Amino acid sequence: MNMTTKEEIIREIITNKNRPHLNFSLKHKTEKFTNNLFFKLFDAEACLESNIEKLEIDFKEIYKLACLIKDESCETIWNSFLFKLPSILENLNLDAQELVDNDPASNNIEEVYLAYPGFYAIAIYRFSHELLLLNTPFIPRLMSEYAHSKTGTDIHPGATIGKSFFIDHATGTVIGETCIIKDHVKIYQGVTLGALQVSKELKNTKRHPTVEDNVTIYANATILGGETIIGENSTIGGNVWITKSVPKNSLVYHSTETKLKPKF
Repeated sequence: MNMTTKEEIIREIITNKNRPHLNFSLKHKTEKFTNNLFFKLFDAEACLESNIEKLEIDFKEIYKLACLIKDESCETIWNSFLFKLPSILENLNLDAQELVDNDPASNNIEEVYLAYPGFYAIAIYRFSHELLLLNTPFIPRLMSEYAHSKTGTDIHPGATIGKSFFIDHATGTVIGETCIIKDHVKIYQGVTLGALQVSKELKNTKRHPTVEDNVTIYANATILGGETIIGENSTIGGNVWITKSVPKNSLVYHSTETKLKPKF
């Protein structure tokens, strides 16, 4: 390949990749911030004061990268987020305890914090959700996608999730942006809480279901629609497909038929 052709190709690549503010260091630095946020806040051996200071420095760096325009609100957002951290951690302790209390495979709460991908996904959701409420650009979604890549659990930071939330096994779970989940809800792997339609015109409408208190949803159940409500104290069996509301105290399950193969 001659030099002229190379130079032309390079110019064409530069032209095609020229997107304003598309800086991939934002993605990598946000992933590092997300991981540190989880481990440095929970590590009993770490110095919390110095860790908070380091997290603040890292947040301000990624916030600067995330802003499409000059924005002086970074300090305010960080201080507001810091103010919320005690209540976030209190909720996460409740989530961890819910896993200990309801998963017979769990031995202690330390195991949940260190080894449960569902708990990690919930933790990053709670951090990213609070930053989203503070109108932080880009960063909450990058945080949730990092947790998605690590755990196989896709929780949009816009979802509203109550206390004592339980996700077991985690892989393949999807929780949409406008989903509302109330208290003491248990979800297993492969559950989808999604939208019936994906038209862009529906962006500002409630597209995802509401799950009320004390509901259990077993593996690979699919529940769709913004008007769909799963009533309190209900149990949703595995592999069901739901697009209409379910009354409280319901049991919904998929019935299978077993046939014996004739022996020749």
